[in-house]
Amino acid sequence: MALHWKLVFDATDAPALADFWAAALEYEVEDTSALIDQLLTDGLVGADAVTEHNGRRIFRGYAAIRHPEDPFDAVTGIGGGRRLLFQDVPEEKTVKNRLHIDVHGAPGELTALVDRLETVGATRVREVDQGPAGHWWIMRDPEGNEFCAV
Repeated sequence: MALHWKLVFDATDAPALADFWAAALEYEVEDTSALIDQLLTDGLVGADAVTEHNGRRIFRGYAAIRHPEDPFDAVTGIGGGRRLLFQDVPEEKTVKNRLHIDVHGAPGELTALVDRLETVGATRVREVDQGPAGHWWIMRDPEGNEFCAV
């Protein structure tokens, strides 16, 4: 039986990085505000565990995004499919990623994809040309995590 998974990113500003990746991948930021309200009402979490971002209550230091076509729990707002979770950590990124995301655009639309990614906060690093195998761009997200636009 296949296992469920999520990819977790360490971040210095989890909600902002989630916003970037939601825009880059055209995913949805998970809305866990109803769950948080219930947990606060039941006394299961304290107010110090919660903050507000973009008009929604979120767990302090955490944010997640999900594929818009995948199932999700309407009560908790948590996705049941392809998800990325972002969590704040005290240290900043210092070395090259050992794992990265490749963002695939439509065939022949690499320039449009790279331009769109720049408008939501990505930075071009360098173009890679593999001759007949094609080319792509190595880019960075707003916190310096490398990814490829293909």
